Amino acid sequence: MTNTEPLTTTPDRLRPPTTPDRLRPPGDTDRLRATALAFRALHVPGRPLVLPNAWDTVSARIVAEAGAAAVATSSAGLAWALGAPDGDRLDRESALAAVARIAAAVDVPASADIESGYAPDAAGVGDTARAVLAAGAVGVNIEDALYDGGSVPLRPAAEQAGRIAAVRAAADAVGVPLFVNARVDTFLRGTGDVRETLERAAAFLAAGADGVFVPGAADPATVRALVGGIEGPLNIMVGPGAPTVAELAALGVARISVGSGIAQAAHALVRSAARELLDTGTYETLADGFDYGRLNALLGQRS
Repeated sequence: MTNTEPLTTTPDRLRPPTTPDRLRPPGDTDRLRATALAFRALHVPGRPLVLPNAWDTVSARIVAEAGAAAVATSSAGLAWALGAPDGDRLDRESALAAVARIAAAVDVPASADIESGYAPDAAGVGDTARAVLAAGAVGVNIEDALYDGGSVPLRPAAEQAGRIAAVRAAADAVGVPLFVNARVDTFLRGTGDVRETLERAAAFLAAGADGVFVPGAADPATVRALVGGIEGPLNIMVGPGAPTVAELAALGVARISVGSGIAQAAHALVRSAARELLDTGTYETLADGFDYGRLNALLGQRS
């Protein structure tokens, strides 16, 4: 996707979704609204919503069975599972079909990482928001990073605010309080500091976002400054070396996620098992595998 050159043709990944019948807005809007309100209520500073991100039906079922109060997708993990790289490379229809399968597989609220919105303009991002609700999810992450290979790593704040406003308007028109988690990539891209992050966060909240996600910021001093300066729930992405859930809760964080971390760990296990089998002819990597019968039964359950 590019910000500098006009599109003479529309790439398939940016076309409006055709939205088959199984993805049309549920007839029970009241149920979806209630689920959205329940998901919103889970974002409590000091008592954070902890999200082990999933990427397909089986990972979603495992995460829910483990006790997660909600299931949030990893855009990277989902893209990899569908054979595409991360970074606005997956087409919208494929992504949202996967989101629909995940939302249908669990009894807890589902939230979708929609990358930059799967559309070149604000109107198209609004279409994506409607399709997310049609898929049964009640939250979205939408990021301000650009993946067009240009010299500007982040979308201008005013333009991103317009895209967030389109998401808000689309959800409001449906009558469902979709939780909009605005991702600010200043730290992840190494392009800004706390001041710029707070400025972007304020603009995005004013445009209709409900919370702010700042991946790449994890040291306690930075997190404390972000919590103190953002007028909304703060989402921090964690991994090895990051503060514990309890430590982040004490700082006032409202949401904690792991991004693609679990998917990366799962794929690392595949690589280790394959290498052991091919290089040494042994199988010890498989010793702690998920029990076949239990996993099969888990997938046989109806949500």
